[in-house]
Order: sequence, then C-alpha cells, then structure tokens
Amino acid sequence: MDHWQSRAGNTRHGVACRFLKGSGLEIGGLHGPIRVPTIDRVANVDRMTLEGLRQHYPELAGTDLTPVDIVDDGEALATVPDDSQDFVIASHVIEHCENPLLAIRNWLRVTKNGSYIMIVVPDKRFTFDSERPVTPWHHVLRDYTEGPDWSRWSHYEEVVRSQGKWTPLTEDQATWARQLMTERHSIHFHVWEPQDFLEFLVMAKRIGLPFELAQFSQNGEEFIAILQRA
Repeated sequence: MDHWQSRAGNTRHGVACRFLKGSGLEIGGLHGPIRVPTIDRVANVDRMTLEGLRQHYPELAGTDLTPVDIVDDGEALATVPDDSQDFVIASHVIEHCENPLLAIRNWLRVTKNGSYIMIVVPDKRFTFDSERPVTPWHHVLRDYTEGPDWSRWSHYEEVVRSQGKWTPLTEDQATWARQLMTERHSIHFHVWEPQDFLEFLVMAKRIGLPFELAQFSQNGEEFIAILQRA
C-alpha cells in the first residue's frame, strides 16, 4: 500500500469512527473495505458471490477480497428491510451505479431515521477518467425519472473511447464496447469532481431525497460525503 492509500485509509477510518455506530452494511467492499470501529458489525453486500467476483475481476487474482454476506444489487437492496440499518457505507461505488439517485434513495430507505450514509467517491481528475466529461445533473435526473436504459450504450462507448484519443469508435472498439455492455461489466458510468458532486447532492435534496449533508471533505484523490437520513 502506498503512502497516499495509507493516509486516505486512515482518514476514512477516522470519519467512520465519528459517524458510524451499531450494525450496518457496506456495499461492494471487494478488496478495500472501510475500517470501522471494532464494536460495529458490518455485512458486506455485493451483486455476486465471492467466486463470481473472482471471475469478474481477474486482475484481483491473489488479492484478499471481502467475504460476501448478502448477494444483492447494491443500487436496489431489495432483500434489505426498510429502516433496518444503523449505517450504510458505499466506497468507490456510486460511480458504478447506473442510477445514482435511485441508489441513494434506497440507501436512505434501509437506514434508520437519524442514521448515516458514508459515500466515498473518486475525484475524476486523479483517475483514468481524467479526460472524461463530468456527468451533468440533467443526465442523472433523466436516469432517475426514465431509467438508465437510454444512456447505457453511451457510457460503454465513452469508456472505450477514453482509452484512446477520443476518435470515433473503430469496428474493433465498438465490438469491445458491445461485449462489455453484454457482460454488464462494472464500469464507471458517472464521474465527478468534488464541486459537481456537491451540486448533485444539493439537487438530490431539492427533488425530495430525505437527508441532511453532515460532512463533505476532500481526501486526497477522493472525496467523502456523509448523509444523515432526515
């Protein structure tokens, strides 16, 4: 682990110790779960079993992965009862959500009133997404109101184009993009910089999602938002 990752992990742990208490969920802990206070109990949610994750992420071969306690779609949490959790953690998850507003609505749904959601987001400026345009509010709002089918292909296309020189897709690139989409490969569907994500949260509140923003802070190459269910 490099120095930045160690420092960022310590900061995440400090934030978790401040806000998270009791029993809750972490969505997609994979190979980098958040360290929480030792008295807390955390169930890891993922869309695949551990064996499925190994197959989906061959690049993580030889890396310890977090055991999967609940197999469920992290955006929907369909198997998790309402008002049942003391907290939800989603670290480097929301950028993988096709419908991020729906995801937050469901994370709020399963938490108890007054409880916290910890969202950690990569700052696109410091990732392989650095050349991609920030996802605008009207895009995620349309994903929420119409469902994400309308935009799915454009995301896979953009991811493939961003690997090259942003030229039109070649036939080989288009085949690769279609394969990724058919496999529902877990890509970064949406990307943000801190100010844009903060605006996203402001607008999410404005359309009625029930939360207060308890903390928003930069953490090196990522940023952390703490939402308190209202």
